[in-house]
Amino acid sequence: MNSVSSSLTPIAQERRSPVEAGSAPAGSLRRAIYFDSGERKLFAWLRIPQGSASSVGLIICKPFGYEALCSHRGLRAFEEAAAELGLPALHFDYLGTGDSQEIDPQTDQLTAWTQDVIAAVDELRRRTAVQQVCLLGVRLGALLSVLAASECAAVTSLILIAPIISGRRYLRALKTTRLASLGMSGATANQEAQSDGSMEVSGFAFSAATLAALMQIDLSTRAAPTVSNILVIDGKSMPSAGGWVEKLAGLGFRAKYLALPGLIEMIMTAPQFAAVPHEMIAATRDWLLQLLAVSTPASAGFPSPEPAALPASMTLELAYEGPEHPAQLTERPVFFGSDSVLFGIVTEPRQGEIRRRAVILLNAGADYHIGPNRIHVTLARDWASRGYVALRMDLAGIGDSETRSDQPENDVFPPAAIDDIRAAVELLRGRYRAGDITVFGLCSGAYHALRAAVAELPVNRILMVNPQNYFWREGMALTDLQLAEVVYNPGLYRRRMLSLAAWQRFLGGRVNMLRIAKIYVYRPLLALESTLRDMARRMHIRLPNDLGSELEEIVRRGVKTVFVFARGEPGIDLLKLEAGSSVKRLGEQCRVHIVDAGDHVFSQSIPRAMMKKLLSDELFSRT
Repeated sequence: MNSVSSSLTPIAQERRSPVEAGSAPAGSLRRAIYFDSGERKLFAWLRIPQGSASSVGLIICKPFGYEALCSHRGLRAFEEAAAELGLPALHFDYLGTGDSQEIDPQTDQLTAWTQDVIAAVDELRRRTAVQQVCLLGVRLGALLSVLAASECAAVTSLILIAPIISGRRYLRALKTTRLASLGMSGATANQEAQSDGSMEVSGFAFSAATLAALMQIDLSTRAAPTVSNILVIDGKSMPSAGGWVEKLAGLGFRAKYLALPGLIEMIMTAPQFAAVPHEMIAATRDWLLQLLAVSTPASAGFPSPEPAALPASMTLELAYEGPEHPAQLTERPVFFGSDSVLFGIVTEPRQGEIRRRAVILLNAGADYHIGPNRIHVTLARDWASRGYVALRMDLAGIGDSETRSDQPENDVFPPAAIDDIRAAVELLRGRYRAGDITVFGLCSGAYHALRAAVAELPVNRILMVNPQNYFWREGMALTDLQLAEVVYNPGLYRRRMLSLAAWQRFLGGRVNMLRIAKIYVYRPLLALESTLRDMARRMHIRLPNDLGSELEEIVRRGVKTVFVFARGEPGIDLLKLEAGSSVKRLGEQCRVHIVDAGDHVFSQSIPRAMMKKLLSDELFSRT
């Protein structure tokens, strides 16, 4: 590996994965930046094709909450498509989302985020020669794009993907999603009611003021945006904006409407299964080409700056406003590893902190580095306020880390994950002189934390939340974990079998009887195997893939091991079966906590707060 100082490059040379069509022009650059929106700062990715003198720039306005998490990879593909055409592109996080600064929980997010879009327009124009800006918004981001275009003359065109036309209908759909989620986790609407009138959906919240503002929004009765060109792309399976586009066309707008496949696969499918909407991207590219053909070239008096002339590094200074540990923090983007393909955000404690402790937060599935419910951001900032250097990172091929040429993209269990974690450890030990390192992970991140300790990486503590497996063979599929879910949680499977939908699938011939047979054959065999493994351990016979022996070995080396589960998680029974009596024998050095009423990613605020407190207590324990 290169020295740490040389691996912390502020610029990442663009590399395309083999999955995505086309290739970026030589010298195309993607830079992580912060910029002002009022008194606070937003995080963004700025991509300026080298030598570009385009008069048109693109700003990507993401959807809300879980849809933004799922669509991160797809929206990056839109950003790359713009760069291929020579358009500067800015892809940013609104206040209180992603890696941006926090927002007052009482604020009207609709108004604040509209101003964030306008700030992004100003920033793109400040950094480039663009005179016209096209906003590309998805779902709520499309609504924000329309609102911003009504206030900002520099916005001359819009690309709206599945735009929210009626705020009232949108909230009705979110409430349905929320109730379904509460039912699956065993919580009730009353248990999760917010005292301040806000509404949390899949771990992401709208304030009471935002809910009131959305109830008043209806684009079909609102004055049309003052732009010259509009492209609206609906999802083919759930079109909703056709009538509004017809109205715009009747008013004389150059508005084009398409209904294409790919929406659900991009924004409503878990990130590890989400797909890039190639037809939507192709249609967007063709439309932008037509727009560029009639646009005025960039003025020679305002040349596009070369990326190297931009500030070499940018940081976010945070006055952390946590109720227990207010502190002044610094966040900075880093590219690291021997080939600098890995990306992360480091949250640094106040200057003068001398405890030299650090924590690495790993991807949960293919969620990018903010984590499900943005929990990695809140944990990193809270732990940094108490003295830890916190690195929330993306493994290679996931999120904002590049895909190595010999590795798959979006692979939840990449074969080189240990090497990536080792690079993170070296970064924290080299630059921050961290002598005490913790690795945290949820789901697949918990698996990788365990594997890092087994591989004897120099870590002191592993915090594992809801692991679903403890061993992974190359060639396995993620559906194998879904089978494990019912093998190790038969109560869940029995509940499903009692449902009307399950019987409808059975009578329709859509039930895999072999799969059901495996469930009832595997479980007693696994119980027998667990007993035999326990006997072998007591006789000091080392068996392959023996979780109990692995836990005993890492604890013997002084690594504190912590499991946190939501009640009913399949990983609980799996731990009992595969580790046997080892967990009990290890005592305080291998602790297991179970949280009631949580789901797999702790998407409800009450159990999530309990889980975060357990993790913090373990992290700061002197035991």
